[in-house]
Amino acid sequence: MKLISWNVNGLRACLKKDFAAQFAALNADAFCVQETKMQPGQAEFAPAGYHEYLFSAEKKGYSGTAIWTKEKPLNCTYGIGAVLHSHEGRAITLEYPGFYLVNVYVPNAQEGLARIDYRLQWEADLRAYLLGLAATKPVVLCGDLNVAATEIDLKNPKANEGHAGYSEQERAAFKTMLDAGFTDSFRYLYPDVTGAYTWWSYRFHARENNAGWRIDYFLVSNTLKDKIKGATIHNEIYGSDHCPIELELEV
Repeated sequence: MKLISWNVNGLRACLKKDFAAQFAALNADAFCVQETKMQPGQAEFAPAGYHEYLFSAEKKGYSGTAIWTKEKPLNCTYGIGAVLHSHEGRAITLEYPGFYLVNVYVPNAQEGLARIDYRLQWEADLRAYLLGLAATKPVVLCGDLNVAATEIDLKNPKANEGHAGYSEQERAAFKTMLDAGFTDSFRYLYPDVTGAYTWWSYRFHARENNAGWRIDYFLVSNTLKDKIKGATIHNEIYGSDHCPIELELEV
């Protein structure tokens, strides 16, 4: 099964930058998108052969997630089971016969870690939600997790120490997630690869210089890690400040 995740930084804007062509070329079984920044009906995109699931933020032009899937799921759930997190369109769960697919756009801790308390509450509630699912069947979590997990996951770790996305608190929460029974699919296959990034600032020619961060992930329940057949970062694909990532899973 081929899964794609991509923070498009505004689906309507990305559609003007060949999103439809890239979507078709990637030919995923399930295509997960974060930061749609739109309400239902605001974009004309209805790929043939796919079922569509959208979850928009109450605030217009903000956040939002979407999944297009070839196989109709057994069930679809929006949010992570906590009212506190139900207003920003940040999570969609599809249940398939063999696993749950959870697409998330994790809140940014913001400059000066202004939102770190909310971010850490999200982390705790997401972990509890995923463990609840995993008690029934394995879980595949994907999306923009807004954290570079280790030094090799960003170009300039020393300069960004303590900043949003590379704070000690966020990295600790990511490790706690892994310790709870999840595997980072890319690092499972490529534990020591450097220069593998999924997000680049629009400033300072960051993408041209590959001065980026790896903050987009596929995490899988440890029981699925032997089913990981491929993990690809499509840094050749433009249209957003993030690039798509791919997981090939034998299910």
